[in-house]
Amino acid sequence: MNELKHKNIPVLSIGEMVKEISGAYVSVIRSKLPVWTMPSVMLWGPPGVGKSQAVRQIGTHIEKETGKRVEITDVRLLLFNPIDLRGIPTANADKTLAIWLRPQIFQMDASDDVINILFLDEISAAPQSVQAAAYQITLDRTVGEHKLPENCIVIAAGNRTTDKSVAFKMPKALANRLMHIEVEGNFDSWKEWAIKSNINPKVVGFLSFRSNYLMGFDTAVDDLAFPTPRSWEMVSNLLNGVSDDVEQMYALISGIVGCGVATEFRTWTKVFQDLPKIEDIFDGKNPKLPQSTDALYALTASMTAYAKGCKDDKNKIANSIRYANRMPPDFSTVLMKDYMYLDEDYKKKLVLIPEFKKWLEEKGNLLNGAL
Repeated sequence: MNELKHKNIPVLSIGEMVKEISGAYVSVIRSKLPVWTMPSVMLWGPPGVGKSQAVRQIGTHIEKETGKRVEITDVRLLLFNPIDLRGIPTANADKTLAIWLRPQIFQMDASDDVINILFLDEISAAPQSVQAAAYQITLDRTVGEHKLPENCIVIAAGNRTTDKSVAFKMPKALANRLMHIEVEGNFDSWKEWAIKSNINPKVVGFLSFRSNYLMGFDTAVDDLAFPTPRSWEMVSNLLNGVSDDVEQMYALISGIVGCGVATEFRTWTKVFQDLPKIEDIFDGKNPKLPQSTDALYALTASMTAYAKGCKDDKNKIANSIRYANRMPPDFSTVLMKDYMYLDEDYKKKLVLIPEFKKWLEEKGNLLNGAL
């Protein structure tokens, strides 16, 4: 894959960026400082890497840590022209002056128990005349006569000009008003999100086996369909919402991630046919353990998905950990790490289960500080 990065700005995984940005905003909000204490943020990255999803994660984290309701206004600047941002002109009451009707995007709840996030997506794809209208939003938090409420965070995102997507070079005057971060695909960060977001276990298992297929965007290739975190989420939606039969969904999956990757995905998912019944594992029946590497990846993904549905049943989780002790140590470690992603702070619940404590005593050093 052709990796082209901006110079002179930090490059973070989605997970790292969400942690850094949301943590900073939480500190500002808890200190009762104005949210504009933090400069407006600009997220750069290739198509499909997960920039939009990351903004939603930031909102969720702020909501959880501050107790305030977070409202996200998603504005696709590519679809706007400068007049759309300023509003529609009309005459004042005595028809002597023009006034501008407030655009819908400025209709935000300004109350103290709310935090607004104005997400200016695809800003680099907007014509420079529209980018110029974003000057005031990012620095002065105004457009013409309209002002953002004091509780509004501004985050922008866009593709890089090197990505061969629709992108205009950002004027330096606008660039200097923003805090720039480049985000990149990272499997561990994606997997944590995927487990919490109920991404189909076949997708999670396959990408655990072939993590290089998480992000297949390459500026040197003109393929229309290629794998990205966004496209794998689309595949998961098909499998969860239409049919879990990959053979039946093959043509549609090919149209999302490309024929080559879809063929490998279809071939690999055949291992699911030979897995033991996941219900038997959690019921303590101790079925036969698969031996092949691809089957073990499929098994850990299936067990994690099942565990999410019974995460509060300590007996079932304990039975599954007992079974995991029979796995090769690296696979049981993968499973325990995945269990930690089942819910926020689920690690605290795991350490109360005797079987997990025993696993920690015997193999905890393999977690490399994950606990």
